[in-house]
Amino acid sequence: MNVFTLSNAQARRIFLDRHALHETPKGPTRRADVHAMITRLGFVQLDSINTVARAHDLILHSRMPQYRSADLWRLLQKDRAVFEHWTHDAAIIPMAFYPYWRLRRQRDAERLRARWRTNRTEGFEPQLKSVLRHIRTHGPSTSSDVGRDEAKSAGGWWDWHPSKTALEYLWRAGTLAVSHRSGFQKHYDLTERVIAADLRAPENAPGEADTIAWCCNEALARLGFATAGELAAFWDHIRLAEAQAWITQALAKGTLMPVNVTCADGTVRPAYARPDLASDPKMDAAPCARLRVLSPFDPALRDRKRAARLFGFDYRIEVFVPEAKRTYGYYVFPLLEGDRLVGRIDMKAFRKEDILQVRALWPEPGVRWGKTRVAALEKALHRLSPLAGVTQVRFDRDWLRVPIKAH
Repeated sequence: MNVFTLSNAQARRIFLDRHALHETPKGPTRRADVHAMITRLGFVQLDSINTVARAHDLILHSRMPQYRSADLWRLLQKDRAVFEHWTHDAAIIPMAFYPYWRLRRQRDAERLRARWRTNRTEGFEPQLKSVLRHIRTHGPSTSSDVGRDEAKSAGGWWDWHPSKTALEYLWRAGTLAVSHRSGFQKHYDLTERVIAADLRAPENAPGEADTIAWCCNEALARLGFATAGELAAFWDHIRLAEAQAWITQALAKGTLMPVNVTCADGTVRPAYARPDLASDPKMDAAPCARLRVLSPFDPALRDRKRAARLFGFDYRIEVFVPEAKRTYGYYVFPLLEGDRLVGRIDMKAFRKEDILQVRALWPEPGVRWGKTRVAALEKALHRLSPLAGVTQVRFDRDWLRVPIKAH
C-alpha cells in the first residue's frame, strides 16, 4: 500500500494553516471575529505573565493585529459566547463546546476526589457546602472571598487553603463556573447563573463515545495530521487508548488514512489524516511572509516536541529556571516568518516609561539578520506596542546575539 508522504515544507504549511498562521492578518476586528478565531483554534490558553502581553492576548493579536483585550472579556462575561475551563491548562473555549466538557468534568471530579482520599486533605469536604452556601448567598466570589479567615498554606492540594481547594474542585467538576475576571482574578458563580440551561441539560449532553469521537475529529481538524497521542493530548480529556480505538474505526470506515510526515531533520514519521489532505491547496501555497511575535503558549508551539520535529525549533520556557542557568531569558518570544521560526526575542514592556525594551534576540542557526529582517522586526514590534500598552520601542546596544546551535 502506497502511503502519502508530506514533505517538511508541506507539513509546515498545513499545520500553520490549521493554526490560522498561513494567511495575511487583516482587520478590522469585531467581537464576532474574535469569537470566530477562538472557535477556529479550538481554545486560547490563559496565562497571567504580562512582560509584554498576556498569552491569550498575544495569541489572538498575532492573527488579528487590531485585536484588543477588552473584546475577549466581553465575550466571556457579557455575551456568554465563551467559557473558561481546562484543556491542558486553563483556557477560553467556545460556549458551543460546553456539552463536550461533561466527560472532562466527570473525570476531573473523580481524579480530584481520589487525590483528596489519598492525601486526606484536611477541611476539603466540609468546605464544599460552605463555599456553595457563600456563593449562593453573595454571588460571584474569588478565592479570597471564600477563605478570608484561613491560612494560605493550610493543607490544600497545592498549599491552598481548604476553601480554595474546594472552590477549584467545584469549578473543575462543573458545579461552579467562572463568571468573569477582574485584575486577572477569577470570580466564580453557580453554573446555572453563567451557562445557558440548554447547554447544561443532561439530555443534551453527548455520551462518552460521542465525546471521544468529537474530540478526535475536532483535534484532527485543527492539526491537519496527527498521531493518536497528539489527538488525545489536544483537548487533554480523552485517553490514548480511546484515541487509538477511534483511529482504528476511522481507518476501517475510510474516513482516515495513514500518512508519512517529513520532519525538519529529514526523518519520516507516521501519522493519520483525512483522505482529502493530498489535494489540499494550502499544502503547496506559500504562507504570509510577515514576521510575527508568538506567545510561548501559542497553539502552534504548545506541543514542544511537535514544534521541534516540524520546525527544528527546540523551545523551553525558562520562567522556572534559576536566572544563572537560563540559556535565553525569563520569558522569551518565538519569532515566526513565513513557514520558519527564525529566532527568539527577550523583551519587556515598561509601561510607566512608555517603552518596549528589546534586551536580546537570538537568530536560529542559519538565519541571517540583515537590514530587511531588522526592518520587519521593527514593524512587528510597533504593531505589538498598543497591545503592550506603550508607544515606543528601544533596543539595547548589544541586542543582536550570536545564534546558539545546541538548545
